Amino acid sequence: MSLQALKQRAFENPEVRSEYEKLENEFNFIDQLISMRIKAGLTQQQVAEKMHTQKSNISRLEKGNANPSWSTLSKYAHACGFELTLAAQKIHSS
Repeated sequence: MSLQALKQRAFENPEVRSEYEKLENEFNFIDQLISMRIKAGLTQQQVAEKMHTQKSNISRLEKGNANPSWSTLSKYAHACGFELTLAAQKIHSS
């Protein structure tokens, strides 16, 4: 079974879908971090060296197992050749 099929099957459960939707922005942000690194053609080890940190810290960051500061996120982006910006988006209330 593919990951997409497994995800679709899990979403049939309303509780699973609700929890996923609560975390969707975090998942998208993590995907964006990894995408920056891949577009830069860098490994986690290379990003870690540019940031003067350990590869394990980059791994935790990319897995969402960290609560990084703006400074850390900015350093990660710069190491990958990107500028980090923040864009606010109005949320719609029900």
